[in-house]
Amino acid sequence: MRRYYLVTTDHLEEGLWFREDEDFVTGMNYVAIQAAVTPRVIVLVFILMSNHVHFVLYGTRKEVEEFVNSFKGRYSKYLSSKYGTKEFLRRNSLDIKELPYDQTEAVERAIAYVQMNCVAASICLYPGQYPWGTGNTFFRQDFLSVEIKACRRMGDLSGRERIRLLHSREALKLPDEWLFSQSGFVLPESYVDVSHVEAIFNSPKRMQYFLNSSSKARKRVDSKDEKQPAFRDQVIMNAIPDLLQSLFQKPKFCELSTSEKAEALRQIRFRFSAGVHQSARVCGISYADAASLLDTA
Repeated sequence: MRRYYLVTTDHLEEGLWFREDEDFVTGMNYVAIQAAVTPRVIVLVFILMSNHVHFVLYGTRKEVEEFVNSFKGRYSKYLSSKYGTKEFLRRNSLDIKELPYDQTEAVERAIAYVQMNCVAASICLYPGQYPWGTGNTFFRQDFLSVEIKACRRMGDLSGRERIRLLHSREALKLPDEWLFSQSGFVLPESYVDVSHVEAIFNSPKRMQYFLNSSSKARKRVDSKDEKQPAFRDQVIMNAIPDLLQSLFQKPKFCELSTSEKAEALRQIRFRFSAGVHQSARVCGISYADAASLLDTA
């Protein structure tokens, strides 16, 4: 039986799915490829976060699980090729929640939960400001007149261009009418069932209500952090080599002594307002190790 499902990967504690924008772009394109090769699974919303991903999908449980696992497998091969990480995502298990079929609000809450992840993480103030997902996909009256003019049809790209731009020979399977954006990825509007999602909410006002009242929104409001975006993981990671070189004349965290690691973590927290979880991720260590080191700093 086909149902709505909220699918979440576990949060990686000692590494990142996406280290730089190129990785996010590749992840976006792999979602598009997965949607093309498994058309029975309907993609409603998704978001790519630094160390985990979320989807709301419609299909059978088996189809949905295979969809996300195939996406993970495809992206894991990309990570292995680029960074030499072997089976990096195998330990990144899935949490699959079936949403009550007869309760529209459950689906609305799940969609809002996914869309608001970037806001709860203090990356941006509104879902539409986050490019790595569907945050800016629904109830957009300006879409036809603005973005489409700047896009290229997949059918206008040669087979060689498709493979090069999307890092996969399966890019050849994408429909010709799908749109390739100037940002380097297939527009989610091409394969996300936009009309399905808009019909669920019926109006932008109702969608905004669920976004504002989602658990992720409450987490952001209830936090003591200032209402300003925090530094993204990728920004901190790019700054770490120069910071370590300046402080210790060593470019890599793994080369530091225990006392130097503790001081480096303290500096990262101070300079970037990074929490323990974020500091651990960007340094490639566990939360427990980061917390222990900070206790000694």
